[in-house]
Order: sequence, then structure tokens, then C-alpha cells
Amino acid sequence: MEPEKARGIVLRTYPYSETSCIATVFTREFGKLRALAKGAWRPKNAFDSALDLLSACQVLVLRRSSGGLDLLTEATLERRFRVGRSLAGFYGGMYLADLLDALTADADPQPEMFDAVETALNVLAADPAAADAGPAATPAVPRPVVVLAAELAMLQAGGHGPAVGRCSGCGTRLDPAARAAFGMLDGGALCPDCRRGKTNVVAISTAGTAALRAAAALAVGRSGGALPTEERVLGELRAVMNTYVAHTLGRRLKSAQHLKALAKNEHL
Repeated sequence: MEPEKARGIVLRTYPYSETSCIATVFTREFGKLRALAKGAWRPKNAFDSALDLLSACQVLVLRRSSGGLDLLTEATLERRFRVGRSLAGFYGGMYLADLLDALTADADPQPEMFDAVETALNVLAADPAAADAGPAATPAVPRPVVVLAAELAMLQAGGHGPAVGRCSGCGTRLDPAARAAFGMLDGGALCPDCRRGKTNVVAISTAGTAALRAAAALAVGRSGGALPTEERVLGELRAVMNTYVAHTLGRRLKSAQHLKALAKNEHL
């Protein structure tokens, strides 16, 4: 069997022995792989420091046909994830990696999710003054919005994207200038009629509603209005998304707890 080539993002590594490790790599071609990298921690190895956390790399992998670990035979580094002294950027990257891991099954290709995370990690690792999440994101996009847009893109690709412009119950187009009721268990925004009798519903401010729609448009490469920059609005959206993701997954991601607090002091 010949090894197959793929582009990947390193989500995490675990020690296997003194010189080897098990790496969880999300690849664009094959989805999430859990693979043994023999000799990866030797001074001289075939992995070129490519298995650093959140690094983008090219890998050669022998895929197992049934059960067990795949085998990484070689990896070449494309880009390291470096945020300097930015704890906010680091936690933003870790959160996206955790969410990508939680939303996907092994060996299930999700190229749209891969592209969303790769783009976001590149922006988070860049100079905040030059942060740009793509053609639809000019001028610079605040780092909390970069995380939010990537988060929405992943949820959308996995079939869990929240409804923001139409009622998630009846499909009625919602007033863009009004506050929105957001149903955590109902898949997003609700019109007044569908809101009645629902539980686990929060009200989002007018500014927050507009910002969420703009971020959702950015997530699919469109322009949807002014992106949020105010700490109050960013904090509101982060609280809503943390709760929505927790309901979607059935658990809270530990890395999510850092995003709201850090966004108050530093752009992600």
C-alpha cells in the first residue's frame, strides 16, 4: 500500500513513547485522522516540526482499512501557528480546533470546515492591524469576528448553522431593524408567533442582531453590513454563541470560556 498525500491542520498530539506520538490531524482530503508518527520526537526525523499544535502541513499517511491508528510516514511544514504574545489569538485558535474536533467524525472529509479554520488561523496568526479574512472582509476584521465567522461557517457546513435572517420555525423573514428572539433549541431566530411558549430563548439587541447577520454573511463570503467592533456587542454575541454551541454539542467546550473575557481586553 502506498502512502497518500493530504493537507492537514494539527489539532493535538499525545505521547506514545519517548520518541513517537499520536497526532490528530484534520485533513482536507480525508477528514480527521488519528495517526501514529513514529520517531516524531527524535532530533532527526521525517516530520520537520510539522506536528506543532495548529500547524498547517502536508502529510503522507498510510490509512488503515479497518480500525486502529493510521500511520504518518512524513510531514512537511507549510505554516506554523504563531501569535506572539497574544493570548487572545492563541485561545481563539484553540477554540476553533476544539470545535472542529467536536463537530466532525473520523475519516469524514469536510473541506468547507477545513477552509474556514485554515483561513481563520492564518488571520489570527497575523498582525491584528493587517487582519483580513478574505475578499469580503475589507477593511481589517476584528479578531473576535474572525472566530465568530469561522464558527458560523463550520456550524453551517455541519448542518447546525443558526437561522439569523428568517424565523427558524416558520421561515418568515425577520425585521432587520428589530431585536431578535434566539431559540437555543430551535435553531436560531424566532418570529413573535413562533416565540410563544418556547423555552431556552434569549433576546438579542438590535445591534447584536445586525452584527450576527453581518458575521453570518462573512462566513459564506458575502458582505452583510457593518461588522461589530464594540466590546458590548462582541460580548453579547459570544455569550449567545457559547450557549448555542453547548446546546448543539450537548456539552460546553472548555476553551470557549476564555473567549468572552479576553475579547474585553484585546482583539482576538
